[in-house]
Amino acid sequence: MTDDTRDFDLARLLAERGGERYDLHARYLNHQLPRMLHTIGFDKIYERAEGAYFWDADGQDYLDMLAGFGVMGLGRHHPVVRKALHDVLDASLADLTRFDCQPLPGLLAEKLLSYAPHLDRVFFGNSGTEAVETALKFARYATGRPRILYCAHAFHGLTVGSLSVNGEGGFRDGFAPLLPDTAIPLGDLDALERELERGDVAGFVVEPIQGKGVLEPPAGFLRTAQDLLRRHKALLIADEVQTGMGRTGEFFAYQHETGLEPDLVCVAKALSGGYVPVGATLGKDWIFKKVYSSMDRVLVHSASFGSNAQAMAAGLAVLAVMEDEQVVANARQTGDLLRTRLAALVEKYELLHEVRGRGLMIGIEFGRPKSLGLRSRWTMLQAARKGLFAQMVVAPLLQRHRVLTQVSGDRLEVIKLIPPLIIGEREVDRFLDAFTAVMDDAHGGGGLMWEFGRTLVKQAVAGR
Repeated sequence: MTDDTRDFDLARLLAERGGERYDLHARYLNHQLPRMLHTIGFDKIYERAEGAYFWDADGQDYLDMLAGFGVMGLGRHHPVVRKALHDVLDASLADLTRFDCQPLPGLLAEKLLSYAPHLDRVFFGNSGTEAVETALKFARYATGRPRILYCAHAFHGLTVGSLSVNGEGGFRDGFAPLLPDTAIPLGDLDALERELERGDVAGFVVEPIQGKGVLEPPAGFLRTAQDLLRRHKALLIADEVQTGMGRTGEFFAYQHETGLEPDLVCVAKALSGGYVPVGATLGKDWIFKKVYSSMDRVLVHSASFGSNAQAMAAGLAVLAVMEDEQVVANARQTGDLLRTRLAALVEKYELLHEVRGRGLMIGIEFGRPKSLGLRSRWTMLQAARKGLFAQMVVAPLLQRHRVLTQVSGDRLEVIKLIPPLIIGEREVDRFLDAFTAVMDDAHGGGGLMWEFGRTLVKQAVAGR
């Protein structure tokens, strides 16, 4: 190095320029993100994080009930995952040579498949959308058919293939032409059978619980759908990117329904430990053997960073922690406690319509109140833009009570709770205290909450 060259110093760089974070994002990245955060009062500066909490520069703690959209299943900076990553870096492995077989991918695949014993093989990519893309490709090739069925309002990712099975129009608008896939209503077996009878369906991709709105199909729907698919020689693809890894109180959400055995299962998010992006597609042996049918096809589907040592080490550490700390059982028990206590509030608050979900995936839906005063305010919000009341709840939860949540989807009056799976009664108490305080304010008919509502109405009207 020359005398005027400085070694890279990350801590110094952050100390010198970390305060520019919102300006940098506005200039060089998605400029609408900082604008949106400023508008709703989410433009905080978090200095550090651990477990289910953030801390700002003043040392105030914030409870995380969002978990990075489910990525932080173990919370932030779990010591076992941190150590695994230090260890794998210190090992200086000959990683990603592309022409050898390292042990870590095989070990992680073996461990993942132990939670889905009816499946045989795994493909590792880098994200949830890539896991879904893999499943779509494999289903098409294995069946020799072109079309995939999906459910209205589903979310399976934002790359072009997964966007083709995305049931939310707002994500699809302007990106056509997409693949010729077909939506059916969630739970509609007649619609599913009509499409299967056309004979060109490769598979049906479905979230066991839809992330947008936290909606479950009717009891027995997935099992009957599986029977229909098998009769028509099509595949069942379970998108467990958000619902998997213990989120719903079972390791996979499809395991709530007896006898359900998807042909392909997509996993990501929490498998990363919150550190290294990773996606996995689990599938049956015959499907993989059709795709990789000869040595000529050995790289017909691959990913440059797939199976990298850091991601594999993180995944193995996450699964070890989940077993050692009984994380799935905790998600089930804590989720039952939180959901039960929230459901008890439905009779108390007329704006609170329903509480639903499984484990630590909970939807809180708001609806039209009965009393005249509240109904007029509700109608004002709905006329401006559906979903504003839920945002009115989310904002004071953060600004006044330092609890991070978010609405479940565009134009939905639903808040989705997907906290780290390690939370306990302490966090349940804190959330309930904050939520009841916000509900009390909303039902009081005035105060800062409805003032914020008027601001949101103006923003919505101006944006038309």
